This record gives sequence, structure tokens and C-alpha cells, in this order.
Amino acid sequence: MIIITLQRKKCIGCNYCVEVAPEYFRMSRKDGKTNLLKSYERKGFFTVKEPNMNALESLEKAAEMCPVKIIDVRIK
Repeated sequence: MIIITLQRKKCIGCNYCVEVAPEYFRMSRKDGKTNLLKSYERKGFFTVKEPNMNALESLEKAAEMCPVKIIDVRIK
């Protein structure tokens, strides 16, 4: 199980995560920040649990490319 967490409030809208993992991230037309698709929000952190381990590489690359380091990818 992969757990992806996004601190959306700190997003600067660079779009790198969307380019690397478009099946998990999408830019908002309202404010230009990224949305973590199918996530739930708790205290400013958006989280989704992904059972597909094949997604790990693209998610880790998205986290690595993020210039403000607001994406966390963990394996549980």
C-alpha cells in the first residue's frame, strides 16, 4: 500500500507532479494549485491510499521533483 500526502496550501503551481503522475495529480483552474485526486483532507493535508504498487516509481519521482517538497510518498 502506498500512502500519498500533499500539503496543498504550500503549492506554488509548478505542474511537475501533474507531468510525472497525471493519474494522481491535476491542476486546479480556480487557484492554479495541484489537487491530489480521490484524496481526503485533514488539517490541510490531502491523503490517498493506493494499493497499486506499480504507481510507486511515478509517485516518488513527483515527490522528488516538487521544488517546495510538499508531496510525501510512503509505503505501508
